[in-house]
Amino acid sequence: MDERDWLIFHILYEKKNITKTGQALFLSQPALTTRLRQIEDELGAKLIYRSGKGIHFTSQGEYLAKSSKEMLNRIQEIKDKISNLHEGVQGTLRIAATNYMTKYKLPCLLKLFKQKYPKMEFKVTASWSKEVLNLVNAQEAHIGFIRGEYPWPDEKKLLFEENMCIASAEPISLEDLPILPRITYRTDDSAQLLIDSWWRDHFTVPPLISMDVDRLDTCKEMVIHGHGYAIMPTVILHNVDNLHKIIIKDKNNQPITRYTWMIYQKELLNINSVHAFVDFCNSVDFLNL
Repeated sequence: MDERDWLIFHILYEKKNITKTGQALFLSQPALTTRLRQIEDELGAKLIYRSGKGIHFTSQGEYLAKSSKEMLNRIQEIKDKISNLHEGVQGTLRIAATNYMTKYKLPCLLKLFKQKYPKMEFKVTASWSKEVLNLVNAQEAHIGFIRGEYPWPDEKKLLFEENMCIASAEPISLEDLPILPRITYRTDDSAQLLIDSWWRDHFTVPPLISMDVDRLDTCKEMVIHGHGYAIMPTVILHNVDNLHKIIIKDKNNQPITRYTWMIYQKELLNINSVHAFVDFCNSVDFLNL
């Protein structure tokens, strides 16, 4: 079995579906089915069987599938070490980051880093902060960028902080918020806790939700076009001049603040590319990136 075969079983075990696995790997269903049969022939064991409810694994298939993640990690570790034996900084840096970071900060950051180290390549995964933590913890990502306060036992660096604010197209007063239309958006648990806690500290009634959208960007556009107010980080409004903003504060009259962190495992600094990237990030002004 080669790396592709281990990846097949890893994804198949997650999705329990031939079609979805093929789509994830850009393989046709017949090609994937043929390869699965070839693997069974090579190992001399029945690994999967189908029913009306999808794919099921035999005990041998279960063992193989559960070993796939370990094997993929080991293969990646070998690749990292081989790449590290070269002089200079080169290879593929695996980065996991929140959607905000991948959209607004990473493109410029990676461009600047690649200008300094042209032999570097990147594999970027966008996800919620909790999943970023998991990816870095499992060393599926060398570097993680998260927003909010999450426990992390290894190395972390504060990149920037941002105040939370009430944003609206027209001037509004805090006292009127419960009767004004509010636009909400999907966000991570940390940010939602900040917003909900602030609301409970100031009001005894729930907000009047007029829209619930999928992303912060969508919410911003709805606010810009006057469909309601929203509670969002000020950094998302950096280049928006025509909105009214009120910084929200806690019981001690201190601004409600969110923090963005870079996290990584100290042992990975032995990899030249990781060490170089961490050093590079330490010299960057992320807030104005």
